[in-house]
Amino acid sequence: MKINLLKLTGISAIVLSSFPAFSAESDRKDFDGFLEFEFPWHKASVRKVITGKVVDEKNLGVPGVGVQNVTTGQGTVTDANGQFKIDANENEVIRITYLGYQTQNVTIGVQTNLNIKLAVSADTKLDDVVVVGYGTRSQRELTSAITKVDTSQFRQSGARNALDLLQGKVAGLQITRSSSNPNSGVAIQLRGVTSISGTSSPLIVIDGIPGGNLDLLQQDDIESFSVLKDGSAAAIYGTRANAGVILVTTKKGRKGPSQFNYNGYVKHETLYERPDFMNATEFREKIASGQYNAKDFGGDFNYFDDIINKDNLTNYQNLSVSGGGDKSNYRGSFTYNKLDGFARENSREQYQFRMSLTQKGFKDRVTASFNVASNINKANLLGGSGWENVLTKNPTESYYNPNGSYLFTRNITNEVARLAQETSRRSQQTYSADGKIDVDILTGLKASAFVAYQRNQFVDNQYRTLGSQNSVENGDSPGGGYAYKGTELNENFNFEPTIEYSKTLNEKHRLTGMLGYSYRYEVNESFSANNRGYTNDIFEENNLGSVPVGINRVGLASNKNDNTLIALFGRVHYTYDGKVNVEAVLRREGSSRFGANNKWASFPAVSASYEITREKFMENIKWLNFLKIRAGYGETGNSGFANYASLVTLGTGNLYPFPNGEWLQTYGPSRNPNPNLRWERKREYNFGVDFSMLNSKLSGSIDLFKRNIIDLLDTYTSPQPPFVQSSIYTNVGTISAKGLELSLELQ
Repeated sequence: MKINLLKLTGISAIVLSSFPAFSAESDRKDFDGFLEFEFPWHKASVRKVITGKVVDEKNLGVPGVGVQNVTTGQGTVTDANGQFKIDANENEVIRITYLGYQTQNVTIGVQTNLNIKLAVSADTKLDDVVVVGYGTRSQRELTSAITKVDTSQFRQSGARNALDLLQGKVAGLQITRSSSNPNSGVAIQLRGVTSISGTSSPLIVIDGIPGGNLDLLQQDDIESFSVLKDGSAAAIYGTRANAGVILVTTKKGRKGPSQFNYNGYVKHETLYERPDFMNATEFREKIASGQYNAKDFGGDFNYFDDIINKDNLTNYQNLSVSGGGDKSNYRGSFTYNKLDGFARENSREQYQFRMSLTQKGFKDRVTASFNVASNINKANLLGGSGWENVLTKNPTESYYNPNGSYLFTRNITNEVARLAQETSRRSQQTYSADGKIDVDILTGLKASAFVAYQRNQFVDNQYRTLGSQNSVENGDSPGGGYAYKGTELNENFNFEPTIEYSKTLNEKHRLTGMLGYSYRYEVNESFSANNRGYTNDIFEENNLGSVPVGINRVGLASNKNDNTLIALFGRVHYTYDGKVNVEAVLRREGSSRFGANNKWASFPAVSASYEITREKFMENIKWLNFLKIRAGYGETGNSGFANYASLVTLGTGNLYPFPNGEWLQTYGPSRNPNPNLRWERKREYNFGVDFSMLNSKLSGSIDLFKRNIIDLLDTYTSPQPPFVQSSIYTNVGTISAKGLELSLELQ
């Protein structure tokens, strides 16, 4: 085993290890001296041995690079570390070739050692494969506003969330975090606000699974992101794509020897700037001047620092192994991650496993791929809040009584006491499994079937001791402990078969068509119970029935809801002479969430692109390497709201005595029905320009977009009668937006 990379950055380390599959020099050394003959009447020709190393744009050794002496025809390849040896005399030419990089010719002089740095070919970038909805395209074939971000562009830092890797990398994509809580997610917005009450975050698709769970992603498992920004790109996903789509592709095994990859880091967070609030001296001055009518308790306290976890430490460790052969490849990874929040009693410890396997068979006409991922974590949810309480509290007043016990006042929570006297913990398990089979039926005709299952379950546990402020100040059971236990289960099942046909005519016309069906079923259920009045803190939340059940002291709740989504979709893509591309998409979709009169809707899209630099009249413009214009129109919808929102639901009423002497529970409508409830619909126009110039050193894109979102969903006041309830969930309102996006990259 040879270690071919060790990268240290601060206190982070990345180690890549591999077993070389082939090294010309290693084979040669085994025979050196074994078959050497020198006859006295023949003097051996002496040639110079040239050694060297080939590195990529990151100065990492590249194995398998072709090295050839053009003059003699002798050739070799670089070993696992990017090093090579070859015989050559002065004025002979050594040629360096590697797929995706520019070919380099080096004329040998007096030197005996060469250091070669590969340069990415401009054509390679344009032919780079981009994942789109239910398929792939090369960069030059794209007709919509789609941005690809791969591992070479990821934001290099400790990512608490997989989407942190995209921060600042995609024009129009805003990723924000409102707190330092390691159990909180990120807020995602693409091209602004798209809804008032519905889902306003992009649809996440992980390896083909719509609505993928971000807990199942770690930074070292991700190969690339594709961000579908405009309506023509996202229309293939219909009612879940109003806010855009982010496609995530995870790393897979490749043909070659087994390779072990390790990445680990530790991180500590410190306070950069404390919020500017008055201290005790400044507060007294305000009281003395008459500006504040408050009491001076005579103290000088700063409890902001007491709820900070000064010893926080984040520990991330990832180990993966990958490899493969002609018929199969594999990759497995294990991640351990312990995240301490900046606040006390706020942390998350998780273990994650991901495995992928791809197998070919039946003369390579059938390809089967499988992915399994799991995340098991334990979280401390108690801390992470209360900052306003300690900052706005009278700085002359203590959190403690003179005898050392905690001081409770009903107008403000004692945050220091709360962190010491309460607990809030969560245990969570998240799993996903998916499989896909591709069958090449005939030349150009391929059928696929994709199936996926996701499961997320957690159990919450809370306890507040007898002496806690919540227990002491409770009016129903003063001084009695409080306990809570709740559980939630979310499951979804996806099935998506597709068939695709591709045909090329006269070497200039290429037509690709795809038809598909999508079925998704989602079910959620939960249960919770709480009780109050415990006389000791021994059992905590593990014995809810240890005190008698009393009115206003106990709470029970359970829930179950589901929804079904079905769609038929198709896409046609036409390419003329490699420079003109036209694409049309139609998705017909139905959802159980909408009213009886609007269960189904259609979402069309059309887009086109024209690569101007492929024309003959552009051949003499050397400073411009690539220029393409794009235009598109697409419609998408929004179904991201509560199940049963269009139906009348029943709620409990009071107990009433019946003639037989029994007291019976009554039920009545708790929601107004709306059989006309329909989709929010976004109609978006996009015009874009992609360019590359100055020998591809400067590249980028410019996009202009205009969108109208109609039939906005929200809750509005309803008249009584004819309605039973005073509010109804319905479609009212419009949002309009337009913008300009500019993305530049300098090599």
